[in-house]
Amino acid sequence: MRNPILILFLFISTSAAAQLNKDERKIIEYINAHLKESEQLLIESVNINSGTLNVEGVKKVGAVYRKELDKIGFTTEWIVLPDSLKRAGHLVATVKGNKGKKLFLIGHLDTVFELNMAFAPYTKLNDSTATGQGVNDMKGGNVVMIGALKALSNLGLLKNTHIIAYFTGDEESSGFPHQVARQDFIDRAKTTDIALGFEGAAGLNTVAVARRGIGGWKLNVEAKTGHSAGVFSESAGFGAIYEAARVINEFRTQLANEKYLTFNAGLMSGGSEIKVDPSAAKVEAIGKTNIISPAAYVAGDLRFISEVQRDQAREKMRAIVSQSLNGTKSSISFTDGLPAMEPTEGNYRLVNFLDGVTKDMGIGTTKAGDPGSRGAGDISDIAKYVDSLDGMGASGGGAHKPGETINLKEFPYLIQRAAIMIYRLTRENAVVK
Repeated sequence: MRNPILILFLFISTSAAAQLNKDERKIIEYINAHLKESEQLLIESVNINSGTLNVEGVKKVGAVYRKELDKIGFTTEWIVLPDSLKRAGHLVATVKGNKGKKLFLIGHLDTVFELNMAFAPYTKLNDSTATGQGVNDMKGGNVVMIGALKALSNLGLLKNTHIIAYFTGDEESSGFPHQVARQDFIDRAKTTDIALGFEGAAGLNTVAVARRGIGGWKLNVEAKTGHSAGVFSESAGFGAIYEAARVINEFRTQLANEKYLTFNAGLMSGGSEIKVDPSAAKVEAIGKTNIISPAAYVAGDLRFISEVQRDQAREKMRAIVSQSLNGTKSSISFTDGLPAMEPTEGNYRLVNFLDGVTKDMGIGTTKAGDPGSRGAGDISDIAKYVDSLDGMGASGGGAHKPGETINLKEFPYLIQRAAIMIYRLTRENAVVK
């Protein structure tokens, strides 16, 4: 009995042959012939726990990928971070030339699944689906990238190209200060023309032109205290808990309908005495029902599509906070997290370029996904410097959850898509329009 997936490969290869040049047809053939190798690389890396805080595990995954990249002629190095960050570091692989566009390819070695969580090894559920820790986010994406580069290199198609493949070791939690963790990453990206992120793909025909940025906010409220019988009076005031409730409700009523903007109140406390431990995301409170609360605390996040939207939202939130109820005083502070990857014209031009690739492959039109559908990622740090696309990696579902899956049926086409995209961008006459 013939493999139906293989039959589909042959059909697509035949129908697209007229649109692909000789080199591109060889790329397709090479990737199809080496699918078992790609799956084995995926299995090997998934079966190593590499939760962000498992420094040795992250390094082991890096070593696996480094070996593969060394074989195909990349110059590899391990970027060591300061001990204070308590992170593993980053893997960088480079080929240097001057033909075509200079590319910055992004992956990450870590997952959200730490050593103290139940381990889930690579397990094939059926012919089209497998599960395992990080199988989609983003070890599958890493293998898509490496599989594409192996095909191009072994066919002699990377000669004189300029590519930096950068695998961070701490995408899920970069440590503090973030700028230190990402400085080398940012500096190298600035030397290139185009960034392609290999985070999870939303199928074969959608890519990300934008990712929302994220930051934090903290609300602190002080108030008069006294017997609850006097609450709401001119002399006693409203108390801290009512003031905190007013503020977060006004956030909701005044800002909740703005497109691409969200703000979540994730931790809240109030009472006669409160103790806040931000590093542990923990609060303790003591209070009585007949005492007007003198203190309240709320912490949350803010997600935005651009720096302009972020700054405007912060100003509105400050204005709401300033209108304190009688007998109370509120203050709000903001922290920066990851910037937004904004949906720029250059990013949309890359979608058009990739659309030509997928049409020529015979797998259909490629479109930009909803700019507000993705949270921040590594690519967010460098998107302001170079035209960027994300979502070039593996498809599947359940990222960050037990039972995360990869779509094995789409996996080969995504490697092919990446390889032909890289091939076309790195030709001498490459034009993105």
